[in-house]
Amino acid sequence: MVVLSKIYTKTGDSGRTRLTDMSEVSKNDLRVEAYGDVDEANAAIGVATATGGLPDEVAAVLATVQNEMFDVGADLSNPLRPLAPGDREPLRVTDAYVERLETWCDRFGDELPPLRSFILPGGSPAAAQLHVARTVTRRAERAGWAAAAAYGTEATSEGDGGVNPAALLYLNRLSDLLFILIRVVNGPEGDILWVPGGDRVHH
Repeated sequence: MVVLSKIYTKTGDSGRTRLTDMSEVSKNDLRVEAYGDVDEANAAIGVATATGGLPDEVAAVLATVQNEMFDVGADLSNPLRPLAPGDREPLRVTDAYVERLETWCDRFGDELPPLRSFILPGGSPAAAQLHVARTVTRRAERAGWAAAAAYGTEATSEGDGGVNPAALLYLNRLSDLLFILIRVVNGPEGDILWVPGGDRVHH
């Protein structure tokens, strides 16, 4: 159980913050940027769900995703390190998380017609907001890989500790799922297709 008794603590007023393992880093640390982007993506999903107009099945999937995004953020804020004897296994994103997203991608995507062009952001308000969530999720993935390039993807007892690659795979699959769900929300005739410049009529 998480208990938040005081929201402002003043501990970050000097531009420093603590990761989950209590190591102190700058607020512009690559890990902090990555889990901050995850938080922003989750907020964008929240706006989409609050907008309404989502099929019940899509709303239920997004409710699960929002909880899992907290898991992703917690994972990215906790450097990979070998467990000492008696240590409890920390919260980590696992392959099962990624496989669940892939199952949803197949379930919803198999019912959609093939695409003949790229899709422009838009459609219903909820779908347009899911486009925002999709692009922020992509940014979160890029930030996560930047952190992985800096810190590695292995549990290390020396140095800064690694980044869990499963959390980054989750973000990759989530952006795919959001793209599919956008098409579901807009309906079979609701795709707004990109018309390349040479094919557009200019007035």
